[in-house]
Amino acid sequence: MLLEHAGTGSGAGGTPVPSRSAAPVRAALRRPRPAWVRWYLAGLGAADVLAGAVAGGLVVLTRDGVVARDSTLTWAALSLLVVWPLLLSAAGTYDGRLIGTGSDEYRRVLRAGLLGLATVGFTSYAFGLELSRSLVVVAVPGLTAVGLLVRYGARRQLRRLRATGRCTKRVVVVGRGGAALTLVRQLDRERFAGLEVVAACVTPADRERFRRLVDLPVGSLDDVVDLAARLRADTIAVTSASETAAEYLRRLSWQLEGTGIELLVAPGLVEVAGPRLHIRPFEGLPLLSVEEPQFTGWRRVVKGLVDRSVAGSALVLLSPLLLAVALTVRMSSPGPVFYRQERIGLRGEPFTMVKFRSMVVDADQQLAGLDAANESDGLLFKMREDPRITRVGRWMRRFSVDEVPQLLNVLGGSMSLVGPRPPLPREVARYDDQVSRRLLVKPGLTGLWQISGRSDLAWEDAVRLDLRYVENWSLAMDLLILWKTARAVLSSSGAY
Repeated sequence: MLLEHAGTGSGAGGTPVPSRSAAPVRAALRRPRPAWVRWYLAGLGAADVLAGAVAGGLVVLTRDGVVARDSTLTWAALSLLVVWPLLLSAAGTYDGRLIGTGSDEYRRVLRAGLLGLATVGFTSYAFGLELSRSLVVVAVPGLTAVGLLVRYGARRQLRRLRATGRCTKRVVVVGRGGAALTLVRQLDRERFAGLEVVAACVTPADRERFRRLVDLPVGSLDDVVDLAARLRADTIAVTSASETAAEYLRRLSWQLEGTGIELLVAPGLVEVAGPRLHIRPFEGLPLLSVEEPQFTGWRRVVKGLVDRSVAGSALVLLSPLLLAVALTVRMSSPGPVFYRQERIGLRGEPFTMVKFRSMVVDADQQLAGLDAANESDGLLFKMREDPRITRVGRWMRRFSVDEVPQLLNVLGGSMSLVGPRPPLPREVARYDDQVSRRLLVKPGLTGLWQISGRSDLAWEDAVRLDLRYVENWSLAMDLLILWKTARAVLSSSGAY
């Protein structure tokens, strides 16, 4: 095991600091970007130049009348080949640290589009140029849309490569044993993030335990820079613990200056991210401000209106399918078409959830006899080969057809299109304070659990995803989840 002999340096007050001996390895840390990063950014740049050329050509070709070769419009169209990539560069879309981040990439492309509109408008007005309206109305918005699609496609391909262990960043995790172990396991579980843990640096008291639990090189907190140099790491991820205090982080950031290694710090706020986190200076002191989650207000009103509108429209459009499924259920096995069950909704209020019946009539009475076959590690009952499921029911569950009648619950207001999984009363009775936060919002027809593995999820992961949704809910997140739900349903992954 690497660096087992190293001790832990201390600064004022016993705060560990990176070892001064790390200075000679700074040269070893300096290296160019990985080849895959250069190719990825080069591909984006080439696609953006091509898009600019196509947009410029369309502006000229769609202009009424003959356009002179040396006209202002011709030069403006030709300039898109250079101006559009420059705007994207100014917005930071070619920053290697943003590769695969998704929403941040898209925001910067939109920023470049707005900057392009402002540039065209200001230039045209300031210099009295007669430019085609299609340049403003079609070309720039079209380039923005293409830029978003290009990055979406590139990100999809990158996620596929990362799932096979390619195109990843090599990470050294730093912090107290428990926090560091949680981060290591999370990064290993969510490989699409592209962060491959290659080593860990923890406190002396945690090293033996950490070494037993993970198959990684383990060093102490003053070994970080040396270990990163030996293993050619791209990133250092520091957990928020007392051992990784301000003095330690400051010295570590100094030692990483000029090396090209990215320094990430986990804020220690579980499932709180995105728009709720802001760095705000108070009398020159930068502090992390955490806004309260929004459970009321105009956005919730909009969400309710969208839920009911979409549910009503979907019920009308899907009525032939619903009728066909109802007849199939009725003819395939004795019993009612619909299965009604009490679930717990917003603020702990019970409601009756409606589904197509996918099991035999006395399925609830048979449950007690199947407890020994439960495959769940938490409060849920899961069984891949559940004998209570009918032949038609197995097909319905595979494609979530049995869930469609819950649109009636959405229309009635007891459920939402997107939200946490609707729990049973017996599950809620065993909730602790943390899990009970799932009841702060309406349960959903779909949610993060639906697009992240469904029944394949462990109980801890299902709770984590539900809490992430509750803490960070937004209309944009709802739209993204609805978009990804279709893919999850078609793949039928985790459905049983």
